[in-house]
Amino acid sequence: MGKTLSEKILSQKSGTDARAGDMVIAAVDWVFVQDTTGTLTIRQFRESKKTGLASPERTVIFVDHAVPSPNRQFSNDHHFLRQFARETGCLFFEPGSGICHQLVAEKLASPGEVIVGADSHTVTAGGLGAFATGMGSSDVAVVFALGKTWFRVPESFKISLTGRFQKFVSSKDLILHLIGTIGADGATYKALEFVGDAVSHMAISQRLTVANMAVEAGAKVGVFPSDHVTKEFLRKQGRGRNYVALHPDDDATYEQTIAIDISKLEPMVAMPHSVDNVAPVQTLAGAKIDQVFIGTCTNGRLEDIAIAAKILEGKKCHPNVRLIVAPASRKVLLDAIKAGYVEILVNAGAILVPPGCAACLGVHQGALGDNEVCLSTANRNFKGRMGNPEALIYLASPATAAASAITGEITDPRGLVK
Repeated sequence: MGKTLSEKILSQKSGTDARAGDMVIAAVDWVFVQDTTGTLTIRQFRESKKTGLASPERTVIFVDHAVPSPNRQFSNDHHFLRQFARETGCLFFEPGSGICHQLVAEKLASPGEVIVGADSHTVTAGGLGAFATGMGSSDVAVVFALGKTWFRVPESFKISLTGRFQKFVSSKDLILHLIGTIGADGATYKALEFVGDAVSHMAISQRLTVANMAVEAGAKVGVFPSDHVTKEFLRKQGRGRNYVALHPDDDATYEQTIAIDISKLEPMVAMPHSVDNVAPVQTLAGAKIDQVFIGTCTNGRLEDIAIAAKILEGKKCHPNVRLIVAPASRKVLLDAIKAGYVEILVNAGAILVPPGCAACLGVHQGALGDNEVCLSTANRNFKGRMGNPEALIYLASPATAAASAITGEITDPRGLVK
């Protein structure tokens, strides 16, 4: 009997014939924390009495959620993390480097690897064919110490994609459509495996967006095959030697199959206060907004900034709307500057903030006021997500966000830009 992507990866990393439902102990290729989870993980690790990390060269600390530090507590936490990295020799990414999930994709993750992070959106690396998942700080501390951890091999949903995206329709609209279809808990502890003819035409940036939000349907992982697109991406990052072709077997067993013709999709929005509260953008036309946020580990990549710049070029943001743009990494920022996108966005009235999570977490750099409405390209819109439980958050693609920043209301980009 054939295997799914998840079964293949966990079989190889555990040295067993892993099947859905099995319990396995698997070697972990990369383990990481960030500045809101790292201090707890490190304290848990120290309580284990282990004298050193299992693999310092594959243990990573990112400072990305509060950059620059907005207060004394975060500054102390950053110092604590920096000191631990010096003591142990693990990798450390300073503030301004970018969001952990983007940096994992740019610099670390490879097909067939197992990646564990103390952050739920660790699933992002599934866009590169990795079994990547978030865990609690205590579990991650165990990986710090042992270099391995246990998994229940998840059952898999086969998400079969055909067709091509229409203009101004993107992978964000695809994943919002899927979550709206199966619900925010519709894939709890399942693996969402994305296959089909359409996948070979999806850029890695699009795959990362979809994998990133798999957890918003409750999934353990969201995984794409590793193919020629993956190979070219790794080559451009200087990691071409890490490429491994990885596909599910034709006779793999799936719990269910969901077929989506992406050519029939339209721009979508997730309405407050749940990611599965989804509707087509055109049904919300006229809904006023106060802020637009383009960025995050979901949609802060160069391709996202490019589409926003294309829509905003020669135009101005609505006078009643604040547009905040946060590149997902320093590389994205530099590439966006070289391409001229930053100048276009700033001329349109955008506020550019440093590479990092920025307004997504609600700590600073875009926290909302009472009763304010934000249209965000992030992945979550529950109450208080952006710092204020009295605010409203809508989720959408960069194209929809940019179009809405111009009009001051939720707008279908297909009707604004010909």
